[in-house]
Amino acid sequence: MRIIGLMSGTSLDGVDAALVAFDGNGQPTLQGFHSLPYPPDLRGELAAIDAGTPLGQALAMDARLSAIYAQAVATLCAQTQTTAAAIDAIGVHGQTVVHAPGATPPVTCQLGDPSRLAEQTGIAVVADFRQRDLAVGGEGAPLAPLFHAALFGADHPRGVVNLGGIANLSVLGAGGRIVSGFDCGPANTLLDGWIQRHHDQPFDHAGAWAASGRVDHALLARLQSDAFFTRPAPKSTGTDYFNSAWLEAHLRGDEAPVDVQATLAELTAWAIASAVRQANPDMLDLIITGGGAYNRDLITRIAAALPTIAVRDTADEGLPAEAIEAVGFAWLAWATLNGQALDLSAITGASTPVILGGIYPRSR
Repeated sequence: MRIIGLMSGTSLDGVDAALVAFDGNGQPTLQGFHSLPYPPDLRGELAAIDAGTPLGQALAMDARLSAIYAQAVATLCAQTQTTAAAIDAIGVHGQTVVHAPGATPPVTCQLGDPSRLAEQTGIAVVADFRQRDLAVGGEGAPLAPLFHAALFGADHPRGVVNLGGIANLSVLGAGGRIVSGFDCGPANTLLDGWIQRHHDQPFDHAGAWAASGRVDHALLARLQSDAFFTRPAPKSTGTDYFNSAWLEAHLRGDEAPVDVQATLAELTAWAIASAVRQANPDMLDLIITGGGAYNRDLITRIAAALPTIAVRDTADEGLPAEAIEAVGFAWLAWATLNGQALDLSAITGASTPVILGGIYPRSR
């Protein structure tokens, strides 16, 4: 099978597209990768969507995103000289705008209309992964740990942490056995938002601004006091919780902006290290994926917080860090198309194994 995985995360920076070939055992080989940035106006509109957004406005964004996803697919196919007929499916996560697993009833919403995407590309689409997990009592996230286990399993305990808008940790035992997987807290979402506010830059390149500041330990203590960090797994979160309003509620107002950036980076490193020590302090290495893998300051802080654990890049495993999550959703689509029920009980709290996602077939 050849499947294109599409991932657009809580950083709201764009959509990543990975062309993946699978052998009969579901082992993936990356054949091409393309990242399509969102237009600046779209990022702002997406950031403003929440549970109170008028339905018509959200549906309009649903349609707009499907066109952007179709553009990413077309560009990737052109770059790899691949026709739509040669692609078995697209596995699309969609853009999360609401994720409230603690609500009554629990809800999650990812935009990017899969019906339109199937029509615009002429390729079958697998989507709605999170909703199916919610239906069996899961949190709907994170979904990556099962893929991390399949790809990064080793003969020793190890962890995989994805540094997207939110940091999530996969805890693997020897032989790739899933121990647990859960969200640790904020990663890029607060860092990106703070530098956008003060320097009108989309992100802190290599963490240079944070590295030039000093950690405000009083502010750090206030941020660390949030109850999310001590909640037991399974747990997941999103930008509807960790956002600018959450940060503002902890500020006195006289902090130097650069010191706030340094403190936010330290918070992320601390949250990840705390999660590792809680989940499996005996792990030998920690593999970093996601866009945050290129934030040298953040990686340095994580390594300093975990001095007995080797912090490693996915390049050591043969895949670029920025492609991992898109490859993961190609893998999840492969599992769906092959009728594989996935057991997420140790990750999301799902009550039973379930075939994730819905299939939107090609019509031409």
